[in-house]
Amino acid sequence: MKHIFIVNPHSGNGKTAKLVESEISKFKNDLDADIYFTKGIGDSEKYIKRYMAENNEKVRFYACGGDGTVNEVVNGIAGSDSASFAVYPCGSGNDFVKCFGGKENLMDIRELIESDEIPIDVIKVNERYCVNVCHFGFDTYVAKKMNKVKEKPVIGGKNAYTTGVVMGLVYAMKSEASIICDGEKLNNGVFLLCTIGNGRYVGGKYKCAPRAVLNDGIMEVCLVDPVSRLKFIKLVGAYAEGKHLDDPRFKSFVHYRQCKHIEIDADDDFEVSLDGEVTPAAHAQIDIIPGGINIALPKKALQYGTILNTKNEAFSKKI
Repeated sequence: MKHIFIVNPHSGNGKTAKLVESEISKFKNDLDADIYFTKGIGDSEKYIKRYMAENNEKVRFYACGGDGTVNEVVNGIAGSDSASFAVYPCGSGNDFVKCFGGKENLMDIRELIESDEIPIDVIKVNERYCVNVCHFGFDTYVAKKMNKVKEKPVIGGKNAYTTGVVMGLVYAMKSEASIICDGEKLNNGVFLLCTIGNGRYVGGKYKCAPRAVLNDGIMEVCLVDPVSRLKFIKLVGAYAEGKHLDDPRFKSFVHYRQCKHIEIDADDDFEVSLDGEVTPAAHAQIDIIPGGINIALPKKALQYGTILNTKNEAFSKKI
């Protein structure tokens, strides 16, 4: 099998590239491996699709970066029977890998190379894909602002999401769209935010989809009606901890469903965020593709627990 490491040369001030090159050199005699250094946003997805079109072989792509890199790799290999992916989480945002106990369970390149693969679900939004969370409304506004400030001192870095939330409290307390979940209309055309979870976390610490399972063939949908800023501030801590589905304080304005198909009907400027990457989606069809993509996971990540359905046959054979 071919192993290709997708690396942002600027990640970690260049340290990531040097580390990956050093690790790969240890396997040069018994591993068919290449490193691809990305040239900008969207480049890794284009490279992967080009590679897949030109080569007929089993290949594993390693997303060496954060959630944005993972999303590009997922969109590059989606629909392929011969490609899989792994995550070497060295970027600034690592929400997806929290599904497996955090980045520390995936930072051994040797273990990643030697890992078996399992199928997990993937969310399809029109012709785009995401593997962690799709969200829109307040959260998409936050994602856009976060992407703008993440390289800035003080308000960027680990504080970028919080900066986006503060700005959202001023400018994004209500959005307009009709959201239909397996044929059921969930709102009257307005809402604060809506998350569709395959994974569980956004923004570094917000457990937006606490019941999500990566291989159960179901999306976790949580729609929140508009609320006052004061109520938002009072309850955002409980939301971050993933208590919003059970805490009675949320009952009157949180709508939770499990479903397989979602429709969004909105104005032309409406946008959604896919694993943190913002894309237009005025009239979106959202579907879950059960077992739609293969991921390589070390044993300690596989054994993390609740994010995977251990009764799933494909999973149980690997554990």
